[in-house]
Amino acid sequence: MQTTTPAAPLSLEQETNPWLAQAARFDEAAKRLNLEPGIWKVLRYPSREIIVHIPVSMDDGHIEVFTGYRVQHSISRGPCKGGIRYGPDVSLDEVRALASWMTWKCAVVNIPFGGAKGGVICEPKNMSEGELERMTRRYTAALIEFIGPEKDVPAPDMGTNEQTMAWVMDTYSMHMGQTMTSVVTGKPVSLGGSRGRREATGRGISVVTDQALKHLNMIPSETSVIIQGFGNVGSNAAKLLWDKGYKIIGIGEYDGALYNPAGIDISELLEHKARTGTIHKFSGAQAFDKDAILIEKCDVLIPAATENVITSRNAADLKCRILCEGANGPTTPVADEILSEKGIFVIPDILANAGGVTTSYFEWVQDRMGYFWTEDEVNQRLDRIMIDSFNDVLHFSIAHGVNNRIAAYMLAIDRVAHTTKQRGIYA
Repeated sequence: MQTTTPAAPLSLEQETNPWLAQAARFDEAAKRLNLEPGIWKVLRYPSREIIVHIPVSMDDGHIEVFTGYRVQHSISRGPCKGGIRYGPDVSLDEVRALASWMTWKCAVVNIPFGGAKGGVICEPKNMSEGELERMTRRYTAALIEFIGPEKDVPAPDMGTNEQTMAWVMDTYSMHMGQTMTSVVTGKPVSLGGSRGRREATGRGISVVTDQALKHLNMIPSETSVIIQGFGNVGSNAAKLLWDKGYKIIGIGEYDGALYNPAGIDISELLEHKARTGTIHKFSGAQAFDKDAILIEKCDVLIPAATENVITSRNAADLKCRILCEGANGPTTPVADEILSEKGIFVIPDILANAGGVTTSYFEWVQDRMGYFWTEDEVNQRLDRIMIDSFNDVLHFSIAHGVNNRIAAYMLAIDRVAHTTKQRGIYA
């Protein structure tokens, strides 16, 4: 009798590789869609990967060379769209995965972009503003033929901000000989940025959380929330949910956490952080372990920081009813299986944090037509798209008998595959 040897368990490094995680979910969704093999191959891999080496004159006079990436996954539905990330752990696999996720994210919310992502290996905290500007401008110049309003539209991500986008826009504009505001999104409002863009990702998270509560017959005033990450995404999500009456009982950061079972006053915490630069020593909550906060009992858990915070090592210990993924790739595929067994309602990243790219799309539209909307108009459009997209994913999940993440991938892949087949393969 022939026996099958069980597959060896994945190492933590394999489990947390973002490209392998993206590919595993893509393959599962494509299989369930019975995607034809040729289209499967086309959509599984990025269409272009660019590596640049950037010489920069540092403040002390020496020259440093930084490695940068730009990966463009798909242009089937429109120009590529995706952030630029600065960090010491940036890797090609990470950028590949993020570019692919952007394709699926744009398709889930049904906006006419494909996915891209960029990154530079550096430690922005240890660089002066002048060094960051020179690196950004040289990085932009190296990519000048590959980006543009009709080609690839960058945006801020971890380690970058509105000022970074202003430098990218100016560098591109100088090369083009005219001001091109629509080459990037996430810019300052004074340079063609959109009102509501800074809060958009957090707002989208709050909207889909509202929809999950409606689906599960819960009410905000009786719903406890823990948020891991208190940067732009986490802090805005916290403030918006707190304003709606949710009880925020925990806030986690990379170097510690806060906990108050009676609820944290988010307005006071934001004032404390603005004054001190940190959430620590806040009088309205007790200090807590940064890892333990993830597994503390709550109704809604929102990981809004980095990838791979929920793995096979801690997924079984989660005590939330709803997991709303504010970060990109916070949960590994192995952890997904555990969460499914526990019956946790997951709002996947390619839906939950799509408010940012949706309002980036609004910014691109406004720049191209030279007419800018009020913040209320931006928010109304964003709310409608996020509600419709949540319902689309939920209906797909129910119709196909799959969890929300695979449903979101199936919906996105189906839309991109349809467009790819309509366009045909250029020969």
